Amino acid sequence: MREKVLQFIEEKKFNDLRIYLQSVNSADLPSLFDELEEEFILVIYRLLPKEKAAEAFAEFDSDIQEKLINGFTDKELQSVMDELFMDDTVDLIEEMPANVVKRILKNIDPADRKIINDLLNYPEDSAGSIMTTEFIDLKENMTVEQALHKIKRIGLEKETIYNCYVLSASRKVRGIIDLKSLVIAENDVIIKDIMETNVITVSTLEDQENVAKMFDKYNFLAIPVVDTENRLVGIITIDDALDVLQDEVAEDFEKMAAITPSEDTYFKTSVFKHARNRIVWLIILMLSSIVTGAIITKYETAFSAVPLLVAFIPMIMGTTGNCGSQTSTLIIRGMSNDEIALKDYVKAVWREFRVALLVSLMLGLANGIRIMVQYQNLQLAIVVALSLVGTVILAGFLGCTLPMLARKINIDPALMATPVITTVSDMCSVLIFFKIATIIMGLEVNF
Repeated sequence: MREKVLQFIEEKKFNDLRIYLQSVNSADLPSLFDELEEEFILVIYRLLPKEKAAEAFAEFDSDIQEKLINGFTDKELQSVMDELFMDDTVDLIEEMPANVVKRILKNIDPADRKIINDLLNYPEDSAGSIMTTEFIDLKENMTVEQALHKIKRIGLEKETIYNCYVLSASRKVRGIIDLKSLVIAENDVIIKDIMETNVITVSTLEDQENVAKMFDKYNFLAIPVVDTENRLVGIITIDDALDVLQDEVAEDFEKMAAITPSEDTYFKTSVFKHARNRIVWLIILMLSSIVTGAIITKYETAFSAVPLLVAFIPMIMGTTGNCGSQTSTLIIRGMSNDEIALKDYVKAVWREFRVALLVSLMLGLANGIRIMVQYQNLQLAIVVALSLVGTVILAGFLGCTLPMLARKINIDPALMATPVITTVSDMCSVLIFFKIATIIMGLEVNF
């Protein structure tokens, strides 16, 4: 796409380029603009149809948006702002530097500025911070014909017309009706008679991640948002919910890798910030490995007597860490999907114990046979087999317990994922391995 666009520009076929851009889907434009040199960005944007330009602008990377705004005339900027939905305008303002924000606000209608300020005052991770105030509201005593007429008249200015909200005089939600019901109903039918009265709403202060999960649970296209007096103040649409879930997943992945979450994308984050986001946890985990070293030092005389024991330490530690990571990943995913709750702790531990027992017995048997074939040493085979059983079961317990404990004390369970589980498992697995070895082989321990 980029090569074709640049060819049109090079040959100065701007009319052909305009026609070509009309055929490009709005969702594909952000990737095109990311690949363009700065000198072409504004030229190509001005060739886009007005509606398509506004749709694409909302999805552009903040760097592209800033470059465009800096190149816009006040009239162009005002035109773009008029086409943006309110929630997209709020997102834009939050991303831009102060000087750009000042210019944006200058070119926004005063009434819209008040709404924007209200939306910006909601807590960062709340439902109010991601809602839009542009929705279709109807009255109970309207006929279907009147409702459809209103939708046709103002629908283009609203973010969605598929769900319409029936409000009282005090703007409390009386019911909800979808566009399909309106289209198939007779014109003289009263809205009150066909609307759905069992309406699920969320508070403006509800956590946005909880709201996003409701879209999956109830198959919503939009969720109404009410204030403390139960008045409808906005709606959250499914595209905003997907953005929230995507951000939450990215944040959880970073936490699970022991990285402080970053608000910027990978390439936008500086090398220094990448290092800063990782170094704290790496230092903590590195220092915690001192305990593992101390345990190995304590049993130095044991593996001096049987040097072959040392060869199995990486395998024992690696297997234990992998098993713990597998368990913690499943538990964290279950909690994030609301499949596993704190009250399910005993049930989850019992299930993971049985899984770990089966897995460890197979691992122990496989390694026991390998050691007998390779070394003809029954004692060593028993030590390794029993160690695997003990450490894998322990890893399952830790992988289940630590994330649920984190949830209990209001810490993100993702923090108790791979690095933490692996570090704790390493310490415990080495201790179990040498303890079993000293007992079965009758080895002395150096205290």
